Amino acid sequence: MEGNQAESLKDPVKEPTIEETFEELDGILELLEDDGQPLEEAFRQFERGMKLIKSCSAQIDQVEKQILVLSGGEGHE
Repeated sequence: MEGNQAESLKDPVKEPTIEETFEELDGILELLEDDGQPLEEAFRQFERGMKLIKSCSAQIDQVEKQILVLSGGEGHE
């Protein structure tokens, strides 16, 4: 039980998976393609999309680093 407490303290907010991020980005694209969208809302959606892209990019970078470490590409072990 203590391990679960440590995990919940370590990661209190679960970050969405890459797949979930892509799904949300797809929804944002659909909203942005709607010409009836008020400019302010379109800007908010665009801003949210840019944040999601940065988050997704960071997740992909982390996975690439893990792959390099596991494959021995960085000279560890």
